[in-house]
Amino acid sequence: MSVTISILNQKGGSGKTTLATNISVGLARLGGRVLLVDTDPQGSARDWRSANENCQVPVIGLDRPSLANDLKDFSKQYDIVVIDGAPQLREMAAAAIKTSDAIVVPVQPSPYDIWATADLVELIKARQEITDGKLQAAFIVSRAIPNTKLSNEVIEALSHYSMPILKSMTFQRVVYAASASAGLSVYDAEDEKAKYEMQSIVEELMQWVN
Repeated sequence: MSVTISILNQKGGSGKTTLATNISVGLARLGGRVLLVDTDPQGSARDWRSANENCQVPVIGLDRPSLANDLKDFSKQYDIVVIDGAPQLREMAAAAIKTSDAIVVPVQPSPYDIWATADLVELIKARQEITDGKLQAAFIVSRAIPNTKLSNEVIEALSHYSMPILKSMTFQRVVYAASASAGLSVYDAEDEKAKYEMQSIVEELMQWVN
């Protein structure tokens, strides 16, 4: 039985696709059969896949509210399904939440990003009530700026939402955009710090969902 992990935030520019693509590659490197599902009509994850014909992670586009039903035929073939959520589309967020076993909400160290999570947290908690808490969900700090207090401040602010916060996080690094433009991940780059932080995220996720 496959596990479905959604990377969701209804605010654009939160780093969802960066996390979704790199997490997918990281999980595939562990030996699992991983499928990346792009639910964003803009198709950023599909563009990432098209930029590299040798990409080891298959990507499909399912950008309709019928996501839960559409995904059934695909999920049986994979160990892990990673969903790259669509921004600003409440019905797509609800569809992804419905079909997920775990949800990761990336939040940048910005008050605007923190405020924008309120609606999504409401949807998640409503689903958790229906499933008796079986749906797991957690925040992850995305694009933190090294050597600043902002990361600690965002963690403190997110704690008020009563939802776990992953210990791992991503930092603002050029390598994420540079590797994405070629359809690659940080695992293909020479930035050891980026590789380490992404691997830390993957390992924490695996411990979390298992």
